[in-house]
Amino acid sequence: MKRGILQKIKEIVKERMESVSPSHDFSHVMRVYNLCLSIAKEEKGVDLEVLKISALLHDIGRRKEDLDKTGKIDHAILSAKMAEKILKDLGYPKEKIKKIKHCIETHRFKGKLKPKTIEAKILFDADKLDVCGAIGIARSACWIGENKAKIYSDIPLSKYIKENIVGGKLPGRIIDPSKHALNIEYKIKLKNIQKRLFTKKAKEIAKGRTKFMKQFFERLEKEIKGKL
Repeated sequence: MKRGILQKIKEIVKERMESVSPSHDFSHVMRVYNLCLSIAKEEKGVDLEVLKISALLHDIGRRKEDLDKTGKIDHAILSAKMAEKILKDLGYPKEKIKKIKHCIETHRFKGKLKPKTIEAKILFDADKLDVCGAIGIARSACWIGENKAKIYSDIPLSKYIKENIVGGKLPGRIIDPSKHALNIEYKIKLKNIQKRLFTKKAKEIAKGRTKFMKQFFERLEKEIKGKL
């Protein structure tokens, strides 16, 4: 890796993500970055250079998706394209850029593209772990506030999916964020994260985080209904 290129990329990402909402801001990027390094220690044949750069750039297009009202922008695909331009401008090798683009394009939970390389699988897992456990609940609550959604909704899950998920089935993008709710996010995504992970280390971390979320949302429902 060229001297200083990682720091330069970090500075570019931090600057471009200054206006991103708290649920997906630069602190999320750095948590994912650190989780990637932790998971990579338990895996063989990992290209740390590709992994580090992919982690830093994986959400650089997030702001444009958040502002998009058409639902057509996929931040994973957009971030990969933006990452390619940034890296080309820095004179980064084409063969490495291709690997980084794959990692970024396949990191999304709701995406159709699947990670194939170990670096892509680690990035996917690290990104998903950051929506599990206490940090996952905190981030989801931030998103609820950012989109004027609800803390709790008792709408039947099948009805919600049919009415407010693109295509009427999971996984899929939310049509109207204001109709979403924190407990629905848990039911359709957070509780299912552990099943989608690739690496042993990530699955171990997710186990404890998922247990905590289950306890939290069971108590939330009781408090909402005045039972506690």
